[in-house]
Amino acid sequence: MGWTTKQLSLALMMVVTGSINTLSTKWADRTLSKGIDGTVRHFNHPFLQAVGMFLGEMSCLAVFYIIFFWKRHKGEEFDVGPQTYNPLIFLPAAICDMTGTSIMYLGLNLTFASSFQMLRGAVMIFTALLSVAFLGRVIKRFMWFGMMVVLVGLVLVGLSDTLFGGENKNDINGIISGDLLIVMAQIIAATQMVYEEKFINKHNVPALQAVGFEGLFGFLVLGTLLVPMYFIRVGHGKFSGDPEGRLENSLDAFVQLSNSWQIALATFGNIVSIAFFNFAGISITKEISATTRMVLDSCRTLVIWMFALAVGWQAFIPLAFGIQAIGFVFLIIGMCIYNNIIIVPLINKCRGITPEEKEPLLSGDDTGIQEESSNKPMYQTAQNA
Repeated sequence: MGWTTKQLSLALMMVVTGSINTLSTKWADRTLSKGIDGTVRHFNHPFLQAVGMFLGEMSCLAVFYIIFFWKRHKGEEFDVGPQTYNPLIFLPAAICDMTGTSIMYLGLNLTFASSFQMLRGAVMIFTALLSVAFLGRVIKRFMWFGMMVVLVGLVLVGLSDTLFGGENKNDINGIISGDLLIVMAQIIAATQMVYEEKFINKHNVPALQAVGFEGLFGFLVLGTLLVPMYFIRVGHGKFSGDPEGRLENSLDAFVQLSNSWQIALATFGNIVSIAFFNFAGISITKEISATTRMVLDSCRTLVIWMFALAVGWQAFIPLAFGIQAIGFVFLIIGMCIYNNIIIVPLINKCRGITPEEKEPLLSGDDTGIQEESSNKPMYQTAQNA
């Protein structure tokens, strides 16, 4: 059965807006603008950019209530669940999202947009391990194999950055630091996902509302923290481009925004794209499947990679390109194996094994991490941003 026009539109929206989200952030990072001290420099304000992302997520809450009141006004049924939970249950998830996103934006400022997107695949490994520790899950053997394949892919992506930095050959330490920050941030993203599954899923919260609440708390907390960040001095280095060495100089950021329409447009694109991306992702999960959402997210990575090469954000070095391409293929294959997509079913089919039969060599135990279902969280924001 083919896809409907609505499903195709949602898929296109997810790939396009997801790509814009990463590319607009990197565009702002690469753009020069006059700052508060009168000097022209790159826009290095990851924490303010993270606040913008939360503003986009928070808009999902407004959309949810607009739909809710519109449906009620028309007398139509709109299932919002029991609504008996305390909204503060979203605060820990928002703090994880805030911390992980801020660290990832720090890393994005130091490395390539394509590597940023690919290295985020590490979240699958950390989520699986934390699920074993805190959710009592048992990982099947083919899932372990998938994780190992993903790990190989991550190593190859990091290797291509380290050995062949293109125009950043003289800044290898910065590239390595950026890659490591992105991978470290996935531990926090995985913590968020496990927390959501353990404490939030049982309340059957509508996805748009959940994304909106996390965006609201993230916006309030990180927006408030911008004040003390202004007074924290970290010196001049890779993590602060501020002329006075402040951790985050929001005043300087707004001056640079006012002096560059490119940065203003990129920031606006970041805010708007994350809102539409979350909406499209949630709708894809509901209309088709979470597996389809994962495949489309891989397409987003490919779009970002090709765009970065086309516009010269990442120099084309054949050997580096080849290593990164192989790493990308390993990432896709590993995710397919882990999620029991295509590869394992194909092996079972070739061996004459039906889905109802048990396969000890592939599954290990009869229990394992659950496959995608309506019970799994459809609103993971840290991984999708």
